[in-house]
Amino acid sequence: MSQSNAFAAAAARAQRPTAPQSPKELPPEAARGSLADVLVALSSAFDLLEGHPLGHTSRAAVIGMRLGRELGLPPAMLSALYYALLLKDAGGSANAARIAALFSADDQQVKPALRRADWRSALMRAHVGWTYGGRGEAQGASLGSRFRILSRVAWQPGLARDLMAARSDQGADVARRLGLPDDTARGIRSMDERWDGSGFPDGVAGDAIPLLSRILNVAQFVDTVMTTRGKDTAIDRLVSRRGRWFDPALVDCVRSWRRDAGWWGVVWTSEADGELVALDPSAGGPAIGEDGLDRVAGVFADIIDAKSPFTHAHSTTVARYAEAIGWELGFNVEAVRLVRRAALLHDIGKVAISNRLLDKPGALTDTERLAIQTHPRHTFQILSRVELFAAMAHMAATHHEKLDGSGYPWGLQGDMLTLPARVLVVADMLEALTGCGPCREGMPIERALGILHSERGTRLDADCVDAAERLVAAGMVEAGVPQPGLATAIHGGWR
Repeated sequence: MSQSNAFAAAAARAQRPTAPQSPKELPPEAARGSLADVLVALSSAFDLLEGHPLGHTSRAAVIGMRLGRELGLPPAMLSALYYALLLKDAGGSANAARIAALFSADDQQVKPALRRADWRSALMRAHVGWTYGGRGEAQGASLGSRFRILSRVAWQPGLARDLMAARSDQGADVARRLGLPDDTARGIRSMDERWDGSGFPDGVAGDAIPLLSRILNVAQFVDTVMTTRGKDTAIDRLVSRRGRWFDPALVDCVRSWRRDAGWWGVVWTSEADGELVALDPSAGGPAIGEDGLDRVAGVFADIIDAKSPFTHAHSTTVARYAEAIGWELGFNVEAVRLVRRAALLHDIGKVAISNRLLDKPGALTDTERLAIQTHPRHTFQILSRVELFAAMAHMAATHHEKLDGSGYPWGLQGDMLTLPARVLVVADMLEALTGCGPCREGMPIERALGILHSERGTRLDADCVDAAERLVAAGMVEAGVPQPGLATAIHGGWR
């Protein structure tokens, strides 16, 4: 059975409940997960965002943790390193839109080249601009267009610093918001610094670069080259940059592993995720808890929304609309929490979509539209890897489905969509209509409600549309400025 058919079959088995399923009905072992479990499972989102082959984050983390252990890092520093490795690419959405616009190309294609380039060299900058510039143009970039891109890139030596600083700052902020050690945040922020001072964002050199940053830099480089060229080439290239890009002591350490074929085999195979979970220095610690899951969902919502200038606060706004509608329909505390969490993460699949398409100012071609319409599939694939999010992966991924089967990407219909899923469809559509896009201003909320009402009972759930209309009429929801406290004050429950 194909993946899409399996998904549809699973959805078909789910009957529309009279009351939404509570997260407490999850298997008991699901409640015992840790932050590490969640971040390891979500790591594929960072791989897609940064144009890495899937599994990169896990493989690089296994490499980095071996370095940390062989250096004799104390337990607290090992723990800080562990989370820095898992979150090293958490800032990648901060520069995606600018890279796509600058190069007129898919940001996931350009980003690996940016990491490999020596940005002190105008010739190297020109090479990157010429090689990748205009790759996203439908008919191929003209010579004039490619030369303009080359010029923009080659004669702006500070460009890479600006791009990397945005990424570094957001990544460090993510670590802090998750309550991780300051060493983790500092390690992420300086991970693109180079031993000789030619890196970013501050151009510091040698021992002035935090040790965790130096480890992250080596680990990601080794996996990036190993994925395409093999382990021996990765080590050879690492050695060739010893004392220039990388800490000589770390290079020597990795070089000593060359003949450890068994360990490299584990790194390269699908066993890396399992190996990484086992390397968690805090294994056996306290479970993440519901508040911790909410914090993760909120942080990842901001990562998602930062990918495009047109989705600022989109996920958090959809979550507030969905929460308000849930209270209005009489959902219990646990069910509201679940639908809000699904709303925060419903667009996580967009990390796999190029900003060249997400931010395109003109009409999309049929091919481009189909590409964008794959993002719910990616949402389902990413969230399904997270055991603690399993209860809402289907709900989050079906936010573009419609009751009559006219939605995408699976064309689900009727009882294949649960009531919480229908709430999310209406909440997402309301925010999309009233929010701004690449080539349009958001419409007044009254007009948006008119569109929802015209599809009431056919494409959209009638109860959900009616609830949205009541909330707007009562002043509980305003376009772009949802009032979460009002619904909570009236209906009570968690916020």
